[in-house]
Order: sequence, then C-alpha cells, then structure tokens
Amino acid sequence: MLAVRKRLLAAALAVVPVAAALVAVSPTADARTSWASESAATIKPGVQMYTKGAQCTANFVFRDKAGNVYVGYAAHCAGLGESSDTNGCTTKSLPLGTPVQFVTGGNFFSSGKTVGTGKLAYSSWASMAKLKTKDGARCAYNDFALVKVDSGSVKNVNPTVPGFGGPTGLAAPPLAAKAPIYTIGNSSLRTGNASKKTGKVLNRVAGTPVLAYDIQTGSPGIPGDSGSGFMDGAGRAAGVLSTLSVGISLTPVTNTMGNIVYELAWAQKYSGIKGLVLVNGTRGFKK
Repeated sequence: MLAVRKRLLAAALAVVPVAAALVAVSPTADARTSWASESAATIKPGVQMYTKGAQCTANFVFRDKAGNVYVGYAAHCAGLGESSDTNGCTTKSLPLGTPVQFVTGGNFFSSGKTVGTGKLAYSSWASMAKLKTKDGARCAYNDFALVKVDSGSVKNVNPTVPGFGGPTGLAAPPLAAKAPIYTIGNSSLRTGNASKKTGKVLNRVAGTPVLAYDIQTGSPGIPGDSGSGFMDGAGRAAGVLSTLSVGISLTPVTNTMGNIVYELAWAQKYSGIKGLVLVNGTRGFKK
C-alpha cells in the first residue's frame, strides 16, 4: 500500500496464476467542451485525495452514461487493513459513500487546501470481497477505486495530465520490458506539489492476462503517491501505482502498478456504474 497513513508497506506481492481475462467495452470517451480550462482546473490527474486521513494521488478522470464525473485512485486508499494487508479480497474497506476531499499543497507542514469534494463510488477491493473472488493474482493486483465528484465541484475538473497532456486512450497491448512510462506523483511526504516522473517497465508480474508490472522511475513512488496514473509512450493510460517494493531485484527500490485496462474492465462489469469510460485529455500527449 502507498497511502499516507500511520503505516508504510515495504514488501513485494507474490505472483500467483491468473484466471481468464475481462475485456473492456467502450473504454474511452472524447473530452467534452465543458471541462474547466487546464489553468483554472483544481481537480485533475495528480491532485491529492484524502479519505479519512489517508492521502493518495489521483490517476485519471472518468464519466458514466448519465454524465457523472469520477476521479480514480487506488482501492487501498479506502482500505481498513494494516500495511501488510495487500489482499483486496479479504481486507475490509470503507463503505461506498465515504467522503473524499481533493486537496492541493498537503505536506508535513500543512494540511493543504481543499479544492473539491466527492464520495467513494466504487472499490475493486469491496467488489472482490462481495463476489468472494478466489483468484490470487486478481486479489493482489486489482487495486482501483473511483470517487464520484460532487455536483458543486464538477466545474473544477479537467481530465488532462499536467505537464504531459493526455491520456489519449487505453494502452494496448500489454507493455513490454523497458517500455517507457510517464506519471505525476504528489505525496504529502514530499512537497505536496505534483511532479512529473519518467521511468520504465522492468517486467510483467502477473501472467496472462498481464494484471500488473514491476516498474522503476527516477523518483520511486512513496506513500501518498499511491493511485497515481501511468501512461505509455503514446500517452495512453497504462497503470495505477499500487505498492512499494524494496530489495527484490537488482534494483533496490521498485514499484508495482496495476494494469488499468483490466482494472477498468472489472469496474465496468461489477461497479454498477452504467457506461463507465475513461475521459481523454483536452490536450495531446507530449513527452
């Protein structure tokens, strides 16, 4: 887990055989014209998100058939377990409807400024627990949640990833080793200001389908960066930051990111949110 609470995860997840894949339907939506401008938007990829005191980072913007707007982060951001509880099928989560605050500037010295509000609308962990899922890899790597932006805050949303632009859709096929990745981190354990990061995929860690990747960036994800979204070399949404791993390979510090293609497909099937899709950025991707 990489939410900022009173705990820190520094252990790798085991790789377990995977069951059959889900296939995403209608995975993306073109940006509408009513989004806030990039310069004025306060709710966007990379914004800090606080849930009952736990801080994470937003990945991408989503919407449904009814026009409701959602922001994604990691399911463990609303989890109730200890730092060692990484099994989403058995770890309890906060209930749907739990308030979430969108915040800027949260750090060691300041609680930051609340720039919008929302409510937990979907958790892969809660979904898998309800379904009594037994697939070990899915339980370990399906770490994705959605916060529905309150109606009074929607006017402050823009789906574009700061600094890079995009996303331009969903990544496909699965990323290969050494594939470049791009992200925005925003941990309150650092400055509390969103920062651009680049890195690469080290390897696929969850068989077929590829549910997750081991990754490395110049500045590793730490607690608070959890939930951050990763894009591939074409600016397509590729992953969600989940865990910090220490000393498991030739690289001393790595992270695990879940494959958002399958995380979103699971949400489309089991969230009960009709017509759920990723929203593309209002500006093209640029490295």
